[in-house]
Amino acid sequence: MLPPLRRFLAILIFLFACGLQAVRALPAAHDFAVWEPEMAAFERADGVKAPPPGAVLFIGSSTIRMWASLAQDFAPVAVINRGFGGSEIVDATQFAPRVIFPYAPRAIYLRAGGNDLSHGREVEAVLADFKDFVASVHAKLPSTDIIFTSLSPSPARWQQKDREQALNRLVAKFIQGKPHLRYIETFDLPLGPDGQPRPELFLADKLHFNAEGYKLLAARVRPDLTR
Repeated sequence: MLPPLRRFLAILIFLFACGLQAVRALPAAHDFAVWEPEMAAFERADGVKAPPPGAVLFIGSSTIRMWASLAQDFAPVAVINRGFGGSEIVDATQFAPRVIFPYAPRAIYLRAGGNDLSHGREVEAVLADFKDFVASVHAKLPSTDIIFTSLSPSPARWQQKDREQALNRLVAKFIQGKPHLRYIETFDLPLGPDGQPRPELFLADKLHFNAEGYKLLAARVRPDLTR
């Protein structure tokens, strides 16, 4: 047996290590306030020129925010871009009263979830967040279609591709057969014959699509949007 002092120190070290593990396991509080400047900017833009009711809304993270050709890609359909880079699905739910409900869109295309996984959220937790988003939107807009535009891998986040695909599959399974819910598969969109993301479709950051990447994304979304 260890001498009493050494045994006491060993217990202290063990308890300290357990405490550190517990701290690491606790999720960080989600800071919705960080998006306030962007929400205010959207509201100012609406005050200058309000989007038409019944338009098609695109919302989500930076893939949506940086979609500069969105209006041209789907003309003459009226579209609204309310993407805010770095956001998670819970952010879209939180700010729905400000950037979804006022527009009464006939359809909502959501592209989000990659940041959630990158920030350490478990796949099942992100699925739950999507279910909450659907419930929140349909409680207010029961006839609005919600279309989950699936995640696709990028060179910068290649290490989380399996989790992205797992989330896609869970969301697709949840959506299947439910009214006013649809799913668009885009996981394969940026992949080359070797199964790797094609670098010519991405900006220098290897995370975001360039113009060529958005052409492919628009082509994948267009048949659903114009149905």
